[in-house]
Amino acid sequence: MKKHKWEKKFFRFLLLVIIILSFCLFMVSFLRIIQWAKESKEIQDLSSNAQKEVIMEEVEDDETTEIVEQPKKVEKFDPYWDYIKMNLLDVDFSNLRKTNSDVIGWIQVPETNVNYPFVQANDNDYYLHHAFDKKRNSAGWIFLDYRNDLENLNQNTIIYGHGRYDRTMFGSLKNLLKSSWLKNTDNHIIKLSTEYQNTLWQIFSVYHIPTTGDYLTTVFATKEEYQEFLDTMKSRSVYQFKTTVSATDKILTLSTCYNDKEKLVVHAKLIKIQNK
Repeated sequence: MKKHKWEKKFFRFLLLVIIILSFCLFMVSFLRIIQWAKESKEIQDLSSNAQKEVIMEEVEDDETTEIVEQPKKVEKFDPYWDYIKMNLLDVDFSNLRKTNSDVIGWIQVPETNVNYPFVQANDNDYYLHHAFDKKRNSAGWIFLDYRNDLENLNQNTIIYGHGRYDRTMFGSLKNLLKSSWLKNTDNHIIKLSTEYQNTLWQIFSVYHIPTTGDYLTTVFATKEEYQEFLDTMKSRSVYQFKTTVSATDKILTLSTCYNDKEKLVVHAKLIKIQNK
């Protein structure tokens, strides 16, 4: 009888512990959701304010505009000929620098939400956890690899951003994996504006891959090493862009999360540049 009572007490105690732990887990999850929503709202407000404050316009080619020489003859039907006729994006960063002196450029990707200023810090960690106003935020911000130099472009210029579920930051880059996006060749261009240049970049590879750092090299020891790298990046693409890439090209890499174990990566080559 005593054993039976002890078992009942133990069962009640165990049940109480389970209820308390369940409640604690619920509260932690609830608070995390609230925090995520709060940070998401802050990011959306910062993005909206940046777009209102920025002085931005499309500009035509001028005497400083250079069409990057192609390593092979481009066929007449290739959309490249339409791309190089596109207007460039020109941004005045004066107002944005009042909010953040780290701002260094602006990026646009067609048919996505990517239309943001991007920043650069002394490492690749700070803007994983801080927003454009430099306040701590798990959404971070869009940022340039600290090793890159926009005044003298490296072989591989890398821009990072979190792949947010609400499609802010680089969350909407998943659009680039959709057949509807890929089949529209008008989408295959990325526009950048920096304090030094306005540039057009032609996309040549889009893929997702288990997390790796092999696409994050910025400078290569030899042309052969660089060409091997380019061939590997192009071969990974989920879509055949039929774009020739050679060791004389400068490329742009966008890197974000595809899921908890994979990265989504976009590569594009420089095809037009206008000096400021």
